[in-house]
Amino acid sequence: MDVLQLKERVRNAILVGESDFREFKSALEGKPGEKRKRLTKKICEDIGEALVAFANTDGGELLIGVEDDTTITGVPHEAEDIEQMLGAVRTYVLDQQPLPLVYALRIEIADKVVLFFQVEKGTSEVYQLPDGRVVVRRDKRTVPANIKHLHFSRQESKSREFDRQFVDGATVGDLDLAFIQPLADAYLSGLTAEKYLQQFGLADYTVSGLRLRQAAVLLFAKDIQKWHSRSQVRFLKVAGTTLESGERYNVISDESVSGNIFELIVKAWDGLRPYLANRTVFGADARFEQKYIYPEGACREALLNAIAHRDYANHNGVEVYVFDNRIEIKSPGALLSTLTVDDLLALDNRHESRNAKVTYVLKVNKFMRELGEGMKRIFSLMQDNDLQRPELYSNTNWFTITLYNTPVYSPREVEYLRLFDRYDLPKNHKKIILLGIDGKQFSRNDIMKSISSTDRDDYDKAVTPLRTRGLLEQTRNPHNTKQYAQRQGIDRNDVPRFKVALPR
Repeated sequence: MDVLQLKERVRNAILVGESDFREFKSALEGKPGEKRKRLTKKICEDIGEALVAFANTDGGELLIGVEDDTTITGVPHEAEDIEQMLGAVRTYVLDQQPLPLVYALRIEIADKVVLFFQVEKGTSEVYQLPDGRVVVRRDKRTVPANIKHLHFSRQESKSREFDRQFVDGATVGDLDLAFIQPLADAYLSGLTAEKYLQQFGLADYTVSGLRLRQAAVLLFAKDIQKWHSRSQVRFLKVAGTTLESGERYNVISDESVSGNIFELIVKAWDGLRPYLANRTVFGADARFEQKYIYPEGACREALLNAIAHRDYANHNGVEVYVFDNRIEIKSPGALLSTLTVDDLLALDNRHESRNAKVTYVLKVNKFMRELGEGMKRIFSLMQDNDLQRPELYSNTNWFTITLYNTPVYSPREVEYLRLFDRYDLPKNHKKIILLGIDGKQFSRNDIMKSISSTDRDDYDKAVTPLRTRGLLEQTRNPHNTKQYAQRQGIDRNDVPRFKVALPR
C-alpha cells in the first residue's frame, strides 16, 4: 500500500502555499536579521482564532513556523511553550469547546520544528473565541460573523457531514484512477493517486487499509450508481411558462444524465447547452444563425453550483426545468442556515460549502472559481446581457435559481436603443440614453440615479464619452441652470438640462 506519511503531507501543503483552506503563521517577529520569538500567548491566540474560523466554515489547516512565502522558519520556543501552543485548541476556544480536530502535532521539517493543526468543518455547533466572538473564513482571511447566522438544524448537520463519512466496502479499485492520476500530477509532481486522495482528506490509511470517504466516491467513482443512485441531473422541457399536471401535463421531453461529479459536470453541461440556443435569426451574411438567449457562463455557473453544493444525503437529483421564458435549476437541500437569500443577493462573495471536501477538490482543479464568486458572476453576466435579474428561492427541500430570457428593456425601449447599435454602448451609457426617449430632457441627478452612483468620477466616465460622440447635448448652460433652479425653488442638480441627440 502506497501510504502518505503525515510529514510528507505537511511538506506538500507548504509547497502549494496558502489558500482558503490553509494558513501559515510565523513564530517570529521583528525586522530582517533581528528576528525574535513571538510571545507564546499571541501565537496561542492566532491558533484559536484560525481554527475556530476554519471549523465555522469549511475546515482547514494551520501551520505555525511557516512564513507567507512558504519559507520554513520553525518554532524556536521551549518545549513547555510548544505544549501550551498545542493545547490552544482547547484553552483558546470558549469554554474549551471540543473542536472537530484532526491533528495538533509537533513535526520536524528541514531541521525546524513546525506545528501542524487540522480541523474539519463543524456540523453540530457554533465555535467561539474566549471573548465570545464568532469568526469565519472568507477567501484567505478570518472575519467576524453573527452567531445567530451559524446555527445548524439536525437535518442540516447530517447533510454537512455526508461527504466526509467513510464508505463501507468502497476500495481504490472502485475509483477511476486513470482520471485521478493526471490531477495528482498537476497538483504536485510525483504524487500518486492514493497519496492525492490522502492529501485532500478524501481517504485515510488505517490498519485495515485505505478507507474512502463519500467525497472520493462522489468525485471519482467508476460506477456512481453503485454508491449514489441519484448523482444525476434531470432536464425537463416544458411547453409554455407554467408546468401543468394531469391531462394538461405539458412536459415535452424528459431526459437524465448521471455520473460521478466530474463526469456529471461535463454531461450536464452538454445536456443543458442545446436549450440555450433556441432562437433563430437572419444574420448579417444572409444566413440563419442560432443565437444564445441565455449567457452560457451564467448557466454553466448555476449548474455547477447546483451539482457541487446540493445535499447528497438527500437522494434526489438536480432538476432543470426549461420553460419558454426561463430556466429553473433546482438542487436538493435547503439553503444552509448560515446563509439567507438576502445574503446571496448582496453579491459580496458570502459563501459556505455544504460539501467542503468536494468543493475544495473542484476549486483546486479550477472547475470552480474563488468560493462565493459564482453567484456574483451569474448576476453580472445576466446584467451584461440586458436580461432580468435572476431569482433565488429556498424552502426546506430545494434551493432554486431562476434565469430569465426576458430583456430588462421593454420592446419600445429595445427599438429605441437599436438606433444606437453602431456605437456599441456600454451598460451605463444605455441607461442614460433611455432617459431621453421621446425627446425628454433630464437632469444631472436623473443621470446619477440611472447609473446607481453618487460618485463624480462615475458621472464623468458615463457622461463625457456621450458628449464627445455628440449623443448627449446640454440644453441649459450653468448660468441658465442656476436661474431656473432659483425660480422653481429646486436644487440645480434637479434641473432638466440634457437631451439625447439621435444618430443621423
